[in-house]
Amino acid sequence: MQTDAIVVGAGIVGAACGYALARSGLAVTVLEAAAAASGTSGQGEGNLLISDKEPGPELALARYSLGLWDALEETLRDRLPPGLGPIEYERKGGLVVATTDAGVRPLLRFAASQRAAGVDARPIDHEHALALEPALNPAVTAAVHYPEDAQVQPVIATETLLAAARSHGGRTLFGQRVTGPIRDAGGRLVGVRTATGEHRAGHVVLACGPWSGAVADRFGARIPVGPRRGVILVTSRMPHRIFGKVYDADYVGAVGSDDQDLQTSSVIESTAAGNVLVGSSRRRSGFDQSFDLEAIAEIAAKAIRIFPFLATASVIRSYGGFRPFMPDHLPAIGPDPRVKGLWHATGHEGAGIGLSLGTAEMITDLITGREPHLDAAPFDPGRPALQEVTSG
Repeated sequence: MQTDAIVVGAGIVGAACGYALARSGLAVTVLEAAAAASGTSGQGEGNLLISDKEPGPELALARYSLGLWDALEETLRDRLPPGLGPIEYERKGGLVVATTDAGVRPLLRFAASQRAAGVDARPIDHEHALALEPALNPAVTAAVHYPEDAQVQPVIATETLLAAARSHGGRTLFGQRVTGPIRDAGGRLVGVRTATGEHRAGHVVLACGPWSGAVADRFGARIPVGPRRGVILVTSRMPHRIFGKVYDADYVGAVGSDDQDLQTSSVIESTAAGNVLVGSSRRRSGFDQSFDLEAIAEIAAKAIRIFPFLATASVIRSYGGFRPFMPDHLPAIGPDPRVKGLWHATGHEGAGIGLSLGTAEMITDLITGREPHLDAAPFDPGRPALQEVTSG
């Protein structure tokens, strides 16, 4: 069947692209090898963070996307079928704390740079920090409050965006592993082959997260995205003692690190059901899914330093996923520099949930010839930083 655009991947980024493209009036098909949110999107916490991004293109994309998340439920209110639950969007706010004297100055300096870029980053005193989070370790040395930080339930949000795409005439097909390209006589990509047939379109958008590199290879394209594994702990249910998203200042450094070895920092929050989610870790070890005891031990120890009461909490399970890592820590959003008709929407690492709506709008603007809301050049898949990697 001929459509205007094919989106490969039904995680949050692919779902958002499918919705934005269909809403713009294009005939869209979203293809997924497994099920909706079965990869990275279903293995995270649903963070929509401003607080961990330094001034620059990613922060601008995060702020733009957050405004879109603010309006999404109202926008979709009359378009969705009955039975879909709320996406659990909540501006719960974030609290970033330093746990050592040495961490105070870097935390406050980072917050000041964000305020200069328009972020609501509020250094608060000890009394205010404990008013926000009474169970916080009173020995923390500094704190910054980020009221804009938010969260969604990522699986429900993904399914909601796919349903919204269908409400605009889009199709979603599951169990469709893409095996290769379809090209015209001039070599332009005009569709994809799957194990069950052919799907033709004028544009093909790869939104496969950490698997995008392998899929791009099948099309003769190269994109230097790969997996960076993370682990999260889940406690048993308990009365709510954590009210926002709380993490230590080391988290920003771990996000921006290129180190292949284990990086850990505390990111802690309660769920509506009363479980506490405790993260986070980063390790570049391919698609290794083996039990990572080292990461779990480090995560637990650092969490106790922020919330001492967690020392007696029972961990009922851990889960992990693979984030799409890019060497320059910016996603690739736009046309492939070598393969005409191929587009990329990948490389968001742990920020894909938060950046998905802005990414989808940028891809849609570029495909339809509209001027993007943000400068797309920093995210260009053909940018020099990525070409140096792929040509090496």
